[in-house]
Formats: sequence, C-alpha cells, structure tokens
Amino acid sequence: MSECTAVISSTGNPYKIVDCTREKRKGITASSLEDLTNVARSRLALPSDADLTIVLEQDGTEVDDEEYFATLERNTSLMVLQGDEKWAAPGSGKTASRYIVVDNVDSVGRTIDETVRRYRSPVEPLVSTLHGDPSHISLLGGNDLELLSDMNPDSLADIVPDRLFLEQLKEASGRFLAEKRQAQESMALLQMYATGGEMERA
Repeated sequence: MSECTAVISSTGNPYKIVDCTREKRKGITASSLEDLTNVARSRLALPSDADLTIVLEQDGTEVDDEEYFATLERNTSLMVLQGDEKWAAPGSGKTASRYIVVDNVDSVGRTIDETVRRYRSPVEPLVSTLHGDPSHISLLGGNDLELLSDMNPDSLADIVPDRLFLEQLKEASGRFLAEKRQAQESMALLQMYATGGEMERA
C-alpha cells in the first residue's frame, strides 16, 4: 500500500521503465533523475543497496545527470541496470551482460557485439522489436515514432519480409506521432495559460 501511494503521489512527467531483460515493464512518474531512480528501485523490486544506472532503452545512452534527464520527452522508455548489467539491443535474445553501453558520440570507436552492430540504421531495431510485439508502439517517444513514420518499407525487407506489416506500422506510427504532437501542443498551451495567470496574480 505504501509503495502504491508513493508512486501515485509522485509529481513530474510520465516515463516507462524496464529491467535489463525487458521482462518487467512499468509506467511511473518522476520529477528528477534521483526521483526516478528511487521509484524504479521500488517498482522493479531491486535491492536497496544496488548500484543503479539509467539508460535509454532504445540505444543504451546513459542518463547520468539531471540536466540531460530534463531534456527527455514524456513517456520515454528507460532501462534500469544494476551492478555490472549492460544494455543490449532490443530483440537480440542475448544476455545483457555481454554488451557494452554506448553512452555518447565518443563511444563510437568502442568494440560492440556483432548483434548490435548488424543494425544499419536506428529504425531497424525498432522494427525488429515491434514485429515481435506490436503493442510496444504505444511506449515509443516522438523521435522513434518519427523514424518509423518516415521509414522506407522496401529497405527493411531483409529485417521483416512482411511488406503489409511494414506499411501498417508506418501508417500507425504516423497516427501516434500526430496524436502525441497534438497532446504536447495542448500541454504547452495549458502551461502558457497557467504562467500567464500567475503573472496576472503577481
């Protein structure tokens, strides 16, 4: 009961969190990186003394400070790693510990497992994951949806031979992206009104 109350009362933006195996997936809200780490520890039932690392689920980019955390979109999907766990590409089917976290541009020269390297573009692991479970499309952020809505189905035939699936995925991504942008515009408008009201009262 106390755990549920703590999560519901938390203020901030919504995020999706997963463990390194992607078997546990939770929706939470958090106002800071520290807040997210604490809530993730509770929701994923991780040890209180575990050393946690937060990375983007899509590509393993490490979220290591509050400034970068503040730039994340609402509903961004984040992976919570503990100890020596490492990020692995979606749909790889390998254990996470065999991979290396790619956290910034300087990491390009690092040795990365062949399974990660086989993807030629950012859209390919997304398509591969969604082909296994299309429902994950609702968890994607604006950048991922934009990649999918702009993709060329012909160029992905070697990843997913089902052309009809690729065309429907492209169309669905465009719809989700439009809805997300409309919601963001509405929120921005509400925030503008709220700010204006505060200025008037001042």
